[in-house]
Amino acid sequence: MKPIHLLFQSISPLPATVNPAQLIQGVTDRSLDVRPGYIFVAVKGYASDGHAYIHDAIRKGATIIVGEETLTDLPVPYVQVTNSRLILAKLASRFYENTKKKPIMIGITGTNGKTTTSFMLKHLVETAGYSCALFGTVVTIINGSERTSDKNTTLGPIELHKHLAKSTDDIVIMEVSSHALAQHRVAGLSFDFALFTNLSHDHLDYHQTMTNYFHAKKSLFSLLHVDGKAIINTYDNWGKKLVAELENEPLSLHTIGSGQELEIASITHDLPMKTTLIHNGEPVSLNVPLSGEHNMYNAAMAYLTARLMNIKQEAICSAFHTFKGAPGRFETFQHPSGAVFVIDYAHTEDAFSYCLQAINQLGATHITHIFGFRGGRDTGKRKAMIQATEKWSQSIILTFDDLNQMTPEEMRRTLHAIPLAHGKVIPDRTVAILKAWQHAKKGDWVLITGKGHERYKQPFHYDVHSDKDMLEQLQNGTLKPRNVTRTS
Repeated sequence: MKPIHLLFQSISPLPATVNPAQLIQGVTDRSLDVRPGYIFVAVKGYASDGHAYIHDAIRKGATIIVGEETLTDLPVPYVQVTNSRLILAKLASRFYENTKKKPIMIGITGTNGKTTTSFMLKHLVETAGYSCALFGTVVTIINGSERTSDKNTTLGPIELHKHLAKSTDDIVIMEVSSHALAQHRVAGLSFDFALFTNLSHDHLDYHQTMTNYFHAKKSLFSLLHVDGKAIINTYDNWGKKLVAELENEPLSLHTIGSGQELEIASITHDLPMKTTLIHNGEPVSLNVPLSGEHNMYNAAMAYLTARLMNIKQEAICSAFHTFKGAPGRFETFQHPSGAVFVIDYAHTEDAFSYCLQAINQLGATHITHIFGFRGGRDTGKRKAMIQATEKWSQSIILTFDDLNQMTPEEMRRTLHAIPLAHGKVIPDRTVAILKAWQHAKKGDWVLITGKGHERYKQPFHYDVHSDKDMLEQLQNGTLKPRNVTRTS
């Protein structure tokens, strides 16, 4: 419970009829969750408008309503604001604020590399003796307990602040998506470290332009604490632009890149991969048990952040030896013939190139790439994704990813309409993987992208729930069909 005047202080003025000492029992934007004594915030969503549920919230006991529309006939006090999403996040932050302990807050944004960098950094700080919470695409981990993450990379503000209030961890690492930033889900948070990995074509169905997408990512740095540190990858051109726009801001700016504070001097494509970093003029040798040059950039970001947290160089280098990677990120599976299958969450042109180049560097003689496109999502990036995979692989199998609002027939027509230089369409994802498994031989690598750690959203011919489950059942000989209509 919190007094209402503390919740709204410096956020929005309260109506004169409100008792400032009134105790608030909770805050929500879902009328289904309203209980007596709650604040209900009406948010205009993408599928429905919270203003339509105001009377339902009042019937359930909401004692004050917040919304954007002009309303004068409500039986409870009403606070009109210009941005309900922003106010919701700030109220949630105030309501669930834990004044006893303030963890070190680390936010990571960028198109690719957020998950691997967050898992790397978590491993480094835990090896150094800290407890660490993780909010990300794959899992949410609080106080050592793990749960599969929400459908969003970044949780909504109510759930996010509930979890933060429960955490007793020393450090919180959070993947912060562009959607979360644009929708103010993390408003009210104050970060001690903000990391920018890179930016490439993605989510333009939502942001419309790369400039909008960039500015959404940039807004994370406005949430830095007064003593916070910005860590930016300037090997990426958008990272250079970000540095140029932030260099006159009152913040501590740290960069990786050519001639920067931390530079990648060399990379050896062995397993483990080896890289030499130059940190403030001094060489640092890292052995990282992952594949792909892109992971050396992730490692550099994690290394510099850990050093800025005053973790010793020797401890960081030693910890990298035992890093096991992130779930659904370049996970490998051995085929009986000696072929190798890989699953990865990659769903952009750059991410495709990273994975396929890594496989080439590992000596593949033939690469098959299995992937699809998510229904109702950014269609503008598809041509570049096809071009990237045609450049680096010898065979393509287009298949279903999440259909979302599209019908199977609509997606089937979409896939068959795409011209392929060396490929085919097998709509059923499990059948596509099986076909590749049946024809794989020594020296072949098969890359399966788009889902990574995620569960399938629609049933396929074989009774499995993910790409990983499919490959494990193929390895174990336990694969069985389910009673569904085939999509191929």
